[in-house]
Amino acid sequence: MVFSSLLFLFAFLPLTLALYYVVPHNRWRNIVLFVVSLLFYGWGEPVYILVMLASIAAAYGFGFLIAKNRLSNRKRARLWMTLSLLTNLSALLFFKYANFFIANLRLIPLLSEKLAPIEGLTLPIGISFYTFQIMSYTIDLYRGQTEVQRNFIAFGTYVTLFPQLIAGPIVRYRDVDDQLTGRRETLDLFASGARRFILGLAKKILLGDAASRVYEYAKAAAEFNATALGAWMVMIFYTLHIYYDFAGYSDMAIGLGRMFGFRFLENFDYPYISKSITEFWRRWHMSLSTWFKEYVYIPLGGNRVGRLKQYRNIAVVWLLTGFWHGANWNYIIWGVFFGVILMIEKGFLLKKLEKLPSVIGHLYALLLIGIGWIIFSHTDIAAGWRCFLALFGVGTEALSSPVIRYEFLHALPLLLIAGIGATPYSKRIWDRLGEHDWISCGSITPYGEERPITEDGLVLSKRGKVVAVLTTIGCVFVFVLCVAYMVDSTFSPFLYFIF
Repeated sequence: MVFSSLLFLFAFLPLTLALYYVVPHNRWRNIVLFVVSLLFYGWGEPVYILVMLASIAAAYGFGFLIAKNRLSNRKRARLWMTLSLLTNLSALLFFKYANFFIANLRLIPLLSEKLAPIEGLTLPIGISFYTFQIMSYTIDLYRGQTEVQRNFIAFGTYVTLFPQLIAGPIVRYRDVDDQLTGRRETLDLFASGARRFILGLAKKILLGDAASRVYEYAKAAAEFNATALGAWMVMIFYTLHIYYDFAGYSDMAIGLGRMFGFRFLENFDYPYISKSITEFWRRWHMSLSTWFKEYVYIPLGGNRVGRLKQYRNIAVVWLLTGFWHGANWNYIIWGVFFGVILMIEKGFLLKKLEKLPSVIGHLYALLLIGIGWIIFSHTDIAAGWRCFLALFGVGTEALSSPVIRYEFLHALPLLLIAGIGATPYSKRIWDRLGEHDWISCGSITPYGEERPITEDGLVLSKRGKVVAVLTTIGCVFVFVLCVAYMVDSTFSPFLYFIF
């Protein structure tokens, strides 16, 4: 089940919200969320609920052993932490990477006939995300940054919470520990969540899926008539597609979380306005970057060690980042690609970029980001290499063709709208229009930021009331438009479901 489906919007979500708000107190509401999240997760393949429950039970049990020995016997606590991490990682390694390792070992002549792929082995949806969340609990508990969770339902709710289970953001346990038992649902928070959800749905349906169709067309056309313009269309529209698809999901996850009283951290901060790759990875998939920084990069020494060891740490992080994304060599190459660039920027390039006009930094970053997405999107490495060369006219039949030019002109309005939408300008205009509105309604703005309210909780302005009404009408219109597109389109899963 996906958020951008009629079944979810008109059956699963309304029933879940009704059941959630009928029962009193967070303890009972956690039971509701735990059960419905398991149903959501197991909708397509119920057998994988057992894998998830086994991971939850193992981490929950090891948590008590870690907490018991954390102060009295540090070595034993480290042992229990290691066993917990290995237990949870083993499921991820088996389901996601077993056949990848087997396929590569079969390239060795002596092993080619002795090894065979595991038939029927499929990847449990979201296992990469919930495994990292469980690991964050285990590590934070060992470090003393959080306390053991004694309530199994509360811990299970943290792991299975359906709004962000499938594709993030990756939520660290200590960021929601208090919210699991002490969150407070309010009408303002619910309303801001609904607006954020609709915004994410529009990103996914109206922009992400539209960019995907152009990308798929240009990619298919390149197989028959390779052109430079076609290759640029492949790169540009995949770049837009993956952003609006993934950022749209994150917006929906954050919005759904608010509707149930949770406040998840942001996962995207307009990454395509970056002026370097270093800045890009501070803005893109921030929860994953934070996870690797806290649990891999810093424990290895981070940037507090010598330059060579810092490069080693970057190499390890980006090798793991690429491998985390998928069991295929193109993801590993993608991780190495960005790792090398980050090393070069850390070495000398970043200081030079800061001295150049910002437009040069933007173009530099966008070009490398786009090339990275070419690597990422082509599991066939040879095809990805041909697409990269075609950007510069190498191996093409012409710079463009009548069909590709027509398709590009047809997609130009989408390119302009999506390009502007990937910048903070639309948000700035919105905030300026509604700068007084959401103070009168509460402390949550349409985009979800908190603002102080007046002592009596009320303001004021007629313009604020007008903006509130127009916002509601706009949200309803956008939602109806998205539903119309969904009725008329085929099944469209989120891109990061496969990771």
